[in-house]
Amino acid sequence: MKTVQGPGIFLSQFIGEEAPFNTLEGLAEWAARLGYKALQIPCNHRHIFDLELAALSQTYCDEIAGTLASYGLVISELSTHLEGQLVAVHPAYDAAFDNFAPEHLRGNPIARQAWAVEKVTQAAVASLRLGLRAHATFSGALAWPWFYPWPPHNALLLDEAFAELARRWRPILDRFDRYGVDLCFEIHPGEDLHDGVTFERFLAAVDNHPRCNMLYDPSHLLLQQIDYLAFIDIYHSRIKAFHVKDAEFRLNGRSGVYGGYQPWVNRAGRFRSPGDGQIDFGAIFSKLTQYGYDGWAVLEWECCLKQGDAGAREGCEFIRRHIIPVADRAFDDFAAGSSDRASVRAMLGLGDTL
Repeated sequence: MKTVQGPGIFLSQFIGEEAPFNTLEGLAEWAARLGYKALQIPCNHRHIFDLELAALSQTYCDEIAGTLASYGLVISELSTHLEGQLVAVHPAYDAAFDNFAPEHLRGNPIARQAWAVEKVTQAAVASLRLGLRAHATFSGALAWPWFYPWPPHNALLLDEAFAELARRWRPILDRFDRYGVDLCFEIHPGEDLHDGVTFERFLAAVDNHPRCNMLYDPSHLLLQQIDYLAFIDIYHSRIKAFHVKDAEFRLNGRSGVYGGYQPWVNRAGRFRSPGDGQIDFGAIFSKLTQYGYDGWAVLEWECCLKQGDAGAREGCEFIRRHIIPVADRAFDDFAAGSSDRASVRAMLGLGDTL
């Protein structure tokens, strides 16, 4: 067994126009002051982290690492959630996702996709230069408009959607493999990889690629009414990144898992700050520790009620409190008896002869 690393924090929800949230150094000072040990850094804010430069320059990567080290921090993972989303976009979502790409690419899905592939690939190189083992992203979605199919289920449509998704991601996975970095798809509604079944389908389509792995976020499983603890039992060998985000689902007579087009605060299922929801993080950390997960536990704050700075402050202590330092010996070692063969045969009443 190994000890989970942490606490880490995903910066995406905290980057802003005001200091200290408008520079990497300001964010680093703020996170370190709260007690965090690592930052998960999104790649869509060039003034925070220049992905293109990081892919080209070891010097730049060393400077970034040095800046963070001066605050006692490291990078847990880089994130290309928005760029990964653009690797596969159904036309129904073109307008909604266009803002994820540079302005000159908007309205041009083919060029936008090529740009997204380039960015995710650059993240593989940058991760290598930074000495990172894992990378966080989204799969994108071609089949999502049919997640609850009407007209009825069309097997060929779904087969082709996953085959095309695999065709787009396979070269990227190969590049990550070349650089020794695990590509971790966040299992997330809105993505074609949104539960265990869809992940398995994609994994088979990419021939069980060794770099095809998961970012485990139990909040997205709870809101789908999936057993998030059994999920670890089933998929632990593919879990290489971990978001600590709480959620709650409260049954009512008016809406359910689909949300009813309501704001988050009014939904039956909603995200909460760690400790304010229903997720059993004690059991999660125990299972991840049992299975030898030694990656980072990273706070992702998306609470519909609590102010972000309060969530970040409380979340750091919450993660720290849940990390289990792995024992270096069994608690009952003191009572162990003799282990030579003659002794144990005597204990079994088998005598001295074989």
